[in-house]
Amino acid sequence: MVESTGFDVFSLLLVLTLAWVFGNGAERLGYPALMGEILAGIVFGPALLGLLRPAPFLDVFSELGVFLLMVYVGMEVDLHDLFELGPQSLMIAVGGFLLPFGLGYLIGEYVGATLEEALFIGIAMAATSLATKSRILVDLDLLDTRIAGVLLGGALLSDVGIMVVFAGVLGFVETGSVTPVGLATVVAKALGFFVVVLLIGEYLLPVLWRRLESLMQRYGFVDKTSAFSVALLVALSFAYLAAAVDLHMIIGGFVAGMYLRQAQLEPDIYDHMHDVIYDLAMGFFAPIFFVTIGFELTLNVFTEDLALLSIVLAAAFVGKIVGSWLFAVPTKLTSREGLVIGFGMNGRGTVEIIIVSIGLSAGVITQELFSILVFMAIFTTALVPATMKLGVDWLERADELVYMTGDAETGLD
Repeated sequence: MVESTGFDVFSLLLVLTLAWVFGNGAERLGYPALMGEILAGIVFGPALLGLLRPAPFLDVFSELGVFLLMVYVGMEVDLHDLFELGPQSLMIAVGGFLLPFGLGYLIGEYVGATLEEALFIGIAMAATSLATKSRILVDLDLLDTRIAGVLLGGALLSDVGIMVVFAGVLGFVETGSVTPVGLATVVAKALGFFVVVLLIGEYLLPVLWRRLESLMQRYGFVDKTSAFSVALLVALSFAYLAAAVDLHMIIGGFVAGMYLRQAQLEPDIYDHMHDVIYDLAMGFFAPIFFVTIGFELTLNVFTEDLALLSIVLAAAFVGKIVGSWLFAVPTKLTSREGLVIGFGMNGRGTVEIIIVSIGLSAGVITQELFSILVFMAIFTTALVPATMKLGVDWLERADELVYMTGDAETGLD
């Protein structure tokens, strides 16, 4: 058995190798790599074979993986797009949040969970995955359709909204009270953080980046690597500010990523920064995080908590799909389009798994509930490609698959 203490090079080698093999296998089957990486952790971790065990150095690498992953996710969010998205995307985001969050909270109340656990169940139900949807839309060649635009816009708004709500819930958990003063303190801290980072992102960072580029042009001693180092310092600074007001560091990393995207750097500098963060996150640190997630899962939920798992899965499907569809009905989208968009919104993925892992490490949720919520994320994400393909075929048969050509919309003839 692999040693579980100290820095073990062989353990690291085995974790990364298994992550690469299982991750690539999942992608070849049309699923996100994270699903294969979690499966590797389940098969080779304590749940089954026991060849790998949790270790402190893996925990450190996992934390870095979560942080860099959220910086990258933030860099995929265009702040200007948030203000330009159409009403359809906004309605989808609202509907895809309210109903699943409400159902998740009610399930928590029904099973006698604590208030904190019920809130985490609601957040897990409401989460979605922008990255997963992007990959599926590319694979199905749907990026130039109306449902793709609305779906990506809804997922984008949903990711930002989830992070804001998560910040509030985490702050509430930290206070440990439901008094008006406690709630006001949580809200004030969260608002203060977002105001400060907004001022830094809008006014200080542009000056910093212009000075950096000026130094590059004048003296030539600041290169692309230095630009990446500055970006990392910015992300860590935002993470520190988040931690200072009792928010999790990933919120700071996520917000930093959004501002790094709009820094208006020279394209080659920004592309280098983006690629390095992507490679570090997706090629090294994040796979370690998802493999170690598998270490924490217990398969007992399929025997001892099967009823609760079934209820959570059913509510997750109904909440996300029906919620998105109901809020799409008042818009110019057809009823079929709203339902297919609900199929796409149903996949949870990265953000949800990160949030529940934080809940587990903070002692807010039990290992059994953690396992149920992670399996919920896996099952819902696994069905997105199949349900989206069936939904698109349905739209084509009904002549309701609308393609976007500039400002015009054309049905499929």
